Amino acid sequence: MKNFNYHSAKDGKEATKLASSNSAYLAGGMTTIPSMKLGLASYKDIIDIKGIKKLSGIKVSGKSITIGATTKHSDVANSKDVKKAIPSLAQLAEGIGDPAVRNRGTIGGSIANNDPAADYPSACIALDAVIHTSSRKIDAEKFFTGMFETALKKGELIEAVEFKIPEKSSYQKHPNPASRYAIVGVYVAKNKNEVNVAVTGAKSCVYNDEKLSKALSKDFSTSAVNAINVSSSGMNSDIHASAEYRASLVATYAKKAVDAC
Repeated sequence: MKNFNYHSAKDGKEATKLASSNSAYLAGGMTTIPSMKLGLASYKDIIDIKGIKKLSGIKVSGKSITIGATTKHSDVANSKDVKKAIPSLAQLAEGIGDPAVRNRGTIGGSIANNDPAADYPSACIALDAVIHTSSRKIDAEKFFTGMFETALKKGELIEAVEFKIPEKSSYQKHPNPASRYAIVGVYVAKNKNEVNVAVTGAKSCVYNDEKLSKALSKDFSTSAVNAINVSSSGMNSDIHASAEYRASLVATYAKKAVDAC
């Protein structure tokens, strides 16, 4: 690991002021620290934001639930408010990694990293989330731009994620048995006039499956999923699953999610 300057920010304004062209924010450190240890990344400045109270916590309003960026996965999983408003989101958080990861990792860190097999990005897409940053608000559909890439600008800090409360929802995934990352994960959220079907793990970036969403908006049933041919084009293919197998998993777990709603 190369030398770096460590800073502990007392608030968001100080954090963004300390940011440079070669800096990183540190919350849970589940990706940043291992990347630095392995020599995959190096930074001149590491800005610790764990102590900023404004960035942590869960708030429920009439139509949405807002979760601070440094809120840990375990806090989301165990929150009575989350379990009542969006139980599928609490269940998603409970299924992330292992206890060590859930007690250190944060929601803001997860979506900022945008791992193609991460769970939270699918929740953001399915639940029409809005990402609140230090300078603006970004719709989830525009936030995730590619593999490990987001719409965040240099020094821009995620402050909170605001999720729309659906009528019904469920997240179902086929986990890697070692890491519990999603080989394929499908998040179905039913609202009054539409259904979102967000898929993670299948492609290089999380996406909303428009064909499944339209089909389920017309007929919210597993038979509607059966009528859709999920193409393997553009699907990931690796030692864990071929592109064709991932395509079949998308359909299978979409049906599981509908049944669980």
